[in-house]
Amino acid sequence: MRVFVTGASGWIGSAVLPELIAAGHQVVGLARTDASAAAVTAAGAEVLRGSLDDLDSLRTGAEHADAVVHLAFKHDFTDYAGAGRTERAAVTTMCDVLEGKAFLFASGVALLTPGRVATELDEHPMRGPDAPRGGAEELASQYTNRGVRTVSLRFAPTVHGAGDHGFIAELVRIARERGVSGFVGDGANRWPAVHRADAAALVRLALDHAPAGAAVHAVAEEGVPAREIAAAIGHGLGVPVAAAPVDDFGWIGRLFAADIPASSALTRKELGWTPTRPTLLEDLAAGHYFI
Repeated sequence: MRVFVTGASGWIGSAVLPELIAAGHQVVGLARTDASAAAVTAAGAEVLRGSLDDLDSLRTGAEHADAVVHLAFKHDFTDYAGAGRTERAAVTTMCDVLEGKAFLFASGVALLTPGRVATELDEHPMRGPDAPRGGAEELASQYTNRGVRTVSLRFAPTVHGAGDHGFIAELVRIARERGVSGFVGDGANRWPAVHRADAAALVRLALDHAPAGAAVHAVAEEGVPAREIAAAIGHGLGVPVAAAPVDDFGWIGRLFAADIPASSALTRKELGWTPTRPTLLEDLAAGHYFI
C-alpha cells in the first residue's frame, strides 16, 4: 500500500516508518521543516512538505494514498483546546477523501476509565470539538459508517526508549531540579507503558489487519505503580524518593497522580502482537534518561 504518515519524523513516527517500509509499503511522510524532511528521506520514505495547519497538504497526502497513519499532534499544553481544534480539522480533512481506504490515528488510554483497567471495548469518553484531541475517536467513528476503515491507535501515556523526551523525561527533569524524586499520595496509582519499538510494530500490524472501527491498545505493561517509577528515577539521579503535592509536578502533576491502568489483551489476541522490548523500569535502569 501507499501509506501517508503524519508525524513521520516524530518520536513514534520515526520508528513506524522503517516498520512499514520493511513490510513492503510505499511510505510518504509529512514534513514541516528541512530537518524533518531530511529525517524522512534518510528513513527511505518520500517527503510531502506541509503541516497540521496546512489542510491542503493533508488533503493531498490522503488523496494519493491507500491508507493514512496520522500520528502528528500539537503537544501544546498552554493551548490544549487550540490543539484539539487543529486535530479535529486535520481528521475531517483527511477522512473526507478516504472512502474505501484506511485511516489509523493516534489516540490514548489515559482518559478512558480512570480507576479501573480500560479495555479496547471501552468507548472513548471525549466527545465533541471542545474535547481533548478534538473528540477524534467519536469523529472518526462517523467516517467508519461512510466506508473509511478507521482504527484508533490508543497509546500508553508513556512510550519509552532511548531518546524519549516525553512524560518520563519531564519527571526526570523535575526530580533533578527539586533534588527529590516524588510521587503523589501513596504512589499506588498505575501508569501503562510501552516501548517505542513495540508500539511501532503494533501500528504496522494494525494497518495490515485491524478491522474498521477497531481500537487497538499499544500497552505492554498494564500499569506501573507511580512510586516504582519515582524510585527508579531517584536511583538513577542519586536523589531521595518521597511523596509530594501534585502541584510540585507542574502541568504533568494531575496526570502523574491519576490511576489509569489499561489492558491490551484483545489487541494481542486479535493481531498477534507480542511486546518483546525492555520494560519501563528496565529502560530507566539502563541509564539513558539520566545522561
